[in-house]
Amino acid sequence: MTTCGRAPDAPGRSLSAGRCMLDIRNLCKHFGGIKAVDDCSFTVEGGSITALIGPNGAGKTTAFNCISRTMTPTTGEVWLDGERIDGLRPHKITARGLSRTFQISRNLADMTVLENVICQSRINGWRDFFKPAMSAEEIDKAMGILNFLGITRLAHEDGANLSYGQKKLMDLAALLMSDPKIILLDEPAGGVNPTLLEEIIGHIRELNRNGLTVLIVEHNMDLIMRLSHRVVVMAQGGVIASGSPEEVRNDPAVLEAYLGGAQEAAA
Repeated sequence: MTTCGRAPDAPGRSLSAGRCMLDIRNLCKHFGGIKAVDDCSFTVEGGSITALIGPNGAGKTTAFNCISRTMTPTTGEVWLDGERIDGLRPHKITARGLSRTFQISRNLADMTVLENVICQSRINGWRDFFKPAMSAEEIDKAMGILNFLGITRLAHEDGANLSYGQKKLMDLAALLMSDPKIILLDEPAGGVNPTLLEEIIGHIRELNRNGLTVLIVEHNMDLIMRLSHRVVVMAQGGVIASGSPEEVRNDPAVLEAYLGGAQEAAA
């Protein structure tokens, strides 16, 4: 099996392109009579940047939560690189190579950036309570990732002092500490100024070029069309279309999902 090469200073695992990295099978999440995710199935190819899009209320973030097990699916299966993971605890899923961000940064405001990156990235569950605050190895690794992201200067800054965009970079750094196979990015462009957004896009592209698979939820359609190899579209909890950005852009079902929702809101 051939693998994608990566630069020595680029975080992430070197991976084969072309194989199925993430396989979502008939995923459902119901809240009483509300079907937030309903029979949702799609795949993410290894080495790709895949976007998960859809109108508000489509179920995208709920699907993310079920995949990463921050929510328990009602039914369905999640397979990561050939291994079923939907019955695992979140830290076990992270240990197997899947890490995610959240729409709102979960930084600890009374800790430095370096401490946040190390603390948030630990993946051994309760055993981590018995580890030293920060080992020399963890510090070296975290500083290397902060350097890769261009924010070494912020290492000893309190998390509370960061801009919204800088917090997004800190969250990305914490993800990379676990050497993931695939990262799930939930609204990485939300609230970020255009200059810093271009930096984030550049980092995502570089990580992907070096073998990291990316699944991204994002409302910024310009970003999605520029960045993604493949787009999966959700509406009313299920997948209604998938394909290249150009194919999805011209799909009548996608246009109806977005324009129909706008018309209902205006009514």
